[in-house]
Amino acid sequence: MGEQPFQINVSDEHLTLLKAKLDLSAFPDELDEAGWAYGAPLTDLKRLVKRWKDGYDWRKHEKALNDELPQFTRDIEVDGFGSLNIHYVHIRSGLEDAIPLLFVHGWPGSFFEIRKMGPLLAQVHPDHPSFHVVAISLPGYGFSEAPKKKGFNSKQYAEVCHKLMLALGYNEYVTQGGDWGGIILWITRKLAVEYGGEHAKAWHTNFPVVGPPRFSWNPFQVFTSASMLFALLWMTPEEKAGLQQAQSTQRHELGYFQMQTTKPQTLGYSLADSPVGLLAWIYEKLVRWTDKYPWDDDEVLTWISIYWFSRAGPAASLRIYYEIAQERGLIPSVYDPTTQPSIPMGITYFPGEIFGLPRKRVTPLSFWSFTKQIYSQFFSWVRRTGNVVFESAHPMGGHFGAYEAPALLADDLRKMFGRNGPAYGVVPKRVGYAARSRL
Repeated sequence: MGEQPFQINVSDEHLTLLKAKLDLSAFPDELDEAGWAYGAPLTDLKRLVKRWKDGYDWRKHEKALNDELPQFTRDIEVDGFGSLNIHYVHIRSGLEDAIPLLFVHGWPGSFFEIRKMGPLLAQVHPDHPSFHVVAISLPGYGFSEAPKKKGFNSKQYAEVCHKLMLALGYNEYVTQGGDWGGIILWITRKLAVEYGGEHAKAWHTNFPVVGPPRFSWNPFQVFTSASMLFALLWMTPEEKAGLQQAQSTQRHELGYFQMQTTKPQTLGYSLADSPVGLLAWIYEKLVRWTDKYPWDDDEVLTWISIYWFSRAGPAASLRIYYEIAQERGLIPSVYDPTTQPSIPMGITYFPGEIFGLPRKRVTPLSFWSFTKQIYSQFFSWVRRTGNVVFESAHPMGGHFGAYEAPALLADDLRKMFGRNGPAYGVVPKRVGYAARSRL
């Protein structure tokens, strides 16, 4: 089946069932002054559940999504897995020669994350490039069909994304993503590895997560087992704060990860049966992973409702963790120069990101700063994973960059692919600029 226009239309029966389940909600007790230390606070959950049950108008928000986001579905054939019906948003620029950009969400996100940034990127302006924005609902998320067989990992997710872009007529394109759209063996990296050069022309991420360089790629580590302590002497206060944040995340925030990478089906029963359980599971991440973002209750409930009303149900969204955790091939090769994608790579750093890693710094040259820059090449964890041509850091923003700080992230993409940017012209004949006379 070719492209079909799509409108979200949750049945009245699903809405009635949701209200019935919310009416039967049972809440646990809570310790005095527990705050966020034990998880989502009871007062927050009671307020949100009351609003979801008695005040929240799904039909209003459903209509807004349909009015704002041009949505479609089409069948994508996946090698070894048959055909999957895939949902996506396609925001076409008014400029025919705009740059095709694939936006890849993660968990607990969805196509909803492109709502703010998509229209900004599609704007036609003589002073910055314009983009045709495609925001896919990954298989098992939103209103995309979920895989029915085991083993659907990064290769298959990348294949679906690539074939979608080809089906839309975008033989050459660029990508942007956070979370599962980030680095290591995740989706945009896999696109860059599998399809880079001929089709995928450049990639950008706001979730640059990798492990520390191994000795085989960092000869300076041979001098001392305390090399990381030595490296701290060369880091900026922002980098040190980022590492502290990463350590805090590892200690206090990764329980969900262990569950979803090992027993997603067990957890899935709770999320599929209890809207309160689903709300608590995701709401915690929305608050803890953002940079003091001022969530409105209806905003949260729309985000959660997309999971509750998703085509395959919320349990399907968890399985990507298990499948990719079983995929060991790329993990030891992230720093291997022979397996790195060669296409241009861009990185945006947000201070509220759950992991913050050392990065290369450009400082005025002197003997000391030159030595510092040479040394930073060995301790710039992210820069050693690809052909990094663009880096940008901001004073605000967190894990959901496209949603929290859409203007900042859109501006970074314009700079990377703009006339004076390092990735200008990577998509031949689609530089994304309009002549002034056409405005």
